[in-house]
Amino acid sequence: MRALGGMERFVKNGYDVIIKPNICTDTYTFEYGATTNPAVVGTLVRLALGAGAKRVRVMDFPFGGTPESAYARSGIADAVKAAGGEMEIMNRNKFRLMSVPDYQSLNKTAAYQDALDCDLLINVPITKHHTMARITVGCKNLMGLILDRGAIHSDFKRRIPDLVNLFRPGLTVVDAVRTLMANGPTGGNLDDVVLNNTVIASHDVVAADSYATRFFGLTGADIPYIAFAAERGLGQMDLSGLKIEEINV
Repeated sequence: MRALGGMERFVKNGYDVIIKPNICTDTYTFEYGATTNPAVVGTLVRLALGAGAKRVRVMDFPFGGTPESAYARSGIADAVKAAGGEMEIMNRNKFRLMSVPDYQSLNKTAAYQDALDCDLLINVPITKHHTMARITVGCKNLMGLILDRGAIHSDFKRRIPDLVNLFRPGLTVVDAVRTLMANGPTGGNLDDVVLNNTVIASHDVVAADSYATRFFGLTGADIPYIAFAAERGLGQMDLSGLKIEEINV
């Protein structure tokens, strides 16, 4: 975060901040590579509060188990509480049918209103294999902010970029500490998990996703929704012209 100008570049005094990790299921702990590392989430909560945020909420819309059980099982609930943030159960009454601006495929969707109204949305995906989309990172992680995720499955290439255009996360921090290489998105076998000990941070979700594809021996061009998001001008897939600082800690 210091290399990006610090959290103060993104969080101003009094900001209402929402952090969106991947907490898809309550089946396994974070070591299995299906849910975002709680240490990454907790650190971001502390940094945001330290930069002057009035409120930092952490939330997702799990498809396996209850939100309470998934939050607890992932280890994120404890990490957020220790850091001074709030875990929020996403209330179905807060989803509002929204028109997607400049849509290519998804013209309307029921989106979580608070994620659209907050001062800063921090997207905190984990890098992992996905049986249908090949991989899931930051762009696809936004699916947890809409009510009908099944609608995205029919057209990943165009509908995931539509979500990026709707939510426009201000900061993306990719957890690539542990990477689920197969049997995603839920995994269940530690043999499928590779320890990469990497965190990727960028204001550009497309660039962050493109960088993350290297852990699978791919490039952004190999993932249709990343390539199409770049084509639409939602971020930069070609990393050759970007300043990339790789820091060993």
